[in-house]
Amino acid sequence: MEEKRRFKIYKIIMLVVLVAFITFLCTSIGMYQYFANNGTGSNFIFANSSSNDKIEETLEKYKSIIDKYYLGEVDEEKLKEGAIKGYIEGLDDPYTEYISKEDMKDYLEDTMGNFVGIGIYMVKDTESNKIQVLAPIKNSPAQKAGILPGDLIISVDDVTYSADDMSVVASKIKGEEGSTVKLEILRGTETKKFELKRESIRVNPVEGKVLENNIGYIEFSSFDEDTAKEFKAKFEELQKQNIKSLIIDLRNNGGGIVDEALEIADYIVEKDKVLLYEVDKNNNQEEKKSENDPIINMPIIVLTNENTASSSEILAGALKDLGKAKIVGTKTYGKGVIQQVLTLPDGSGLKITSEKYLTPSKTEINKVGIEPDEKVEIPKTVENVLDIDEKDDTQLQKAIEMLK
Repeated sequence: MEEKRRFKIYKIIMLVVLVAFITFLCTSIGMYQYFANNGTGSNFIFANSSSNDKIEETLEKYKSIIDKYYLGEVDEEKLKEGAIKGYIEGLDDPYTEYISKEDMKDYLEDTMGNFVGIGIYMVKDTESNKIQVLAPIKNSPAQKAGILPGDLIISVDDVTYSADDMSVVASKIKGEEGSTVKLEILRGTETKKFELKRESIRVNPVEGKVLENNIGYIEFSSFDEDTAKEFKAKFEELQKQNIKSLIIDLRNNGGGIVDEALEIADYIVEKDKVLLYEVDKNNNQEEKKSENDPIINMPIIVLTNENTASSSEILAGALKDLGKAKIVGTKTYGKGVIQQVLTLPDGSGLKITSEKYLTPSKTEINKVGIEPDEKVEIPKTVENVLDIDEKDDTQLQKAIEMLK
């Protein structure tokens, strides 16, 4: 009897469990069908999606959800532009960026060496996720106001931006000549606010003078269109003043057009010498060689610092490796990759990292930098490295001493 009673209880328990399981199964199937048909419930929206879906298929799925549920107005052009920007930002490359049709004109004007703005070079600082001032342009509103290399831009006109917003920030800083723009920057732990008047900026003034002991001195802040021609003209002007040696100041020079740097190297290096190796994603190497006999035959020192970047490093690296110059100062920035700008059919553009470069001795520079032959620091007592007296400029004084 006892065994029959236990068996009966067991059957009842099993029946309850079976009913509960069937109920759960039916409910799950019903919920799945409901979410799949209605497109609600985050776990079921893309029930059939796989990691192999093409990007256009994935975007089309999101578009269908927006069309079905989004309450506000939909601007298809803004959605498309946002999708492109996000896709490019996914590369996680600080130098590759999408340039809208509206911004392309400004970008090309910058490359030509003229624009209306406050005059700063900017880079993405991935550590802080902020936009960093690489260097203000000499005699620009930014320099006159006291903005310094290394300053982090927090906001423009009271709108906060991150490193991914560099193109937006560049366009916001530019504007009509005479108008003003407000910048909030972080310097160390201190926050500073500036209100600057926009001016027409000549990006690339190549400047020169004669120092003691017939030492020529040439300085410029970027490599833009015709920089090499201006450099040559300035050298010839100093040559007429009987200079015997030359200092090329590339401190706080953020780079620019690679061919301009190579042309300046061509003035100094013997014909047919390799100035640069360009290496693409398939490891194909292209040699860039000097094409002419040199016009500059004298001792040369190149001044560098942590803001010497890109094309500046190409020039400094070529002259150092080929024994045409000594490097004095501090290690360079370490931007050893080259971008090209592609114009798309709709007028927008893509600045894309397409190659890395190696110096003539096949030394990598990207994220490494170029070490100087003579390491010399600027004294910590100097508040503004862009406005320093010659007597306090320890790097310049070391170069003069070496050339005497």
